[in-house]
Amino acid sequence: MSSSPGRSAKRATILDVAAAAGVSRQTVTRAMNDMTGIRQDTRERVQQLAREMGYTPSRYAKGLVQGARTAIGLAIPDLTNPYFPAFASSVVEMATLRGWNVVVDDFGHGSGSSLDAVKRLSPQVDAVIGYLGPSADKAQALLGQRPVVVLDEPAGLTAGGISFDYSFAAGLALERLGAIGSTRLAYLDAGPATLLSARGAAVSRAAADLGIELTVVHSRDSAEGARDAVGSLVAEYPAVDGLLTFNDLMAAGALKGLAASGRSVPRDCAVIGMDGIPLGLLITPELTTLSLDLRDVGRAAVDLLDGLLTGALPPYGAGSHLTLRHELAIRGSA
Repeated sequence: MSSSPGRSAKRATILDVAAAAGVSRQTVTRAMNDMTGIRQDTRERVQQLAREMGYTPSRYAKGLVQGARTAIGLAIPDLTNPYFPAFASSVVEMATLRGWNVVVDDFGHGSGSSLDAVKRLSPQVDAVIGYLGPSADKAQALLGQRPVVVLDEPAGLTAGGISFDYSFAAGLALERLGAIGSTRLAYLDAGPATLLSARGAAVSRAAADLGIELTVVHSRDSAEGARDAVGSLVAEYPAVDGLLTFNDLMAAGALKGLAASGRSVPRDCAVIGMDGIPLGLLITPELTTLSLDLRDVGRAAVDLLDGLLTGALPPYGAGSHLTLRHELAIRGSA
């Protein structure tokens, strides 16, 4: 949509409309929310100017005036990764049971950063749940008193949060690989080779504590990237007989890479994934994985947010941050 000649591309605010109409901010609020206390011709004039200027009141402000239903934002980095739809489905289910509306923003695939997602959600919602990465603290600052529940980031950045005990998970996986006789182990991390993820750092520490020599390789967070990386891994380190991957999606790619290299799983190389998404039951062999119950993760996030919104939980307190643990689901691949 093209803007009107002479208009700024900047989004119009309530103060802009008030100035253009020659009325107070309170009058604009009354006009936009169909409240009593102003003349009908003033109401119509303000509403017409608001339409022309492209002004819409924020969802949060309307909620304060009208007592509207609670709306929460859900910021997701990649809905093509099966983990995130499963998590999002749980959040939507648990929020719907409370009568809340959910607005989803998938900020992957070139649509911006997690902070961009929160900026898009901010006018529409009373709170945000999301995988926000290093922008979590900025997202909370942007929302002010409205709570943010962040996933997979350290405590204290936002009003509430859920983190995962990757050290515990790494110990489970390495012990399993040792128990089935794997001695030359590798870990496939997501992201650039210059930076270990939180999962990768936990696996490296656990291996060092156990006296295990661990080969670490990196790839894109995708099945295709993992397939190619594992092909290169076994070409350079043909003795590798145990592999732990950043997530189940990459584990599926790893299985393809091993098969293409003539390796049988688990006979020649055992494979363990992480997250426990349904995909792991649909591949051959079925994937041994460090599993999370994503319904429990979604329920925990919504429960935390409920406590923060009602005041039952103090923001930034010990009770507003949870640490969840994976369970080892043993199947055919390890």
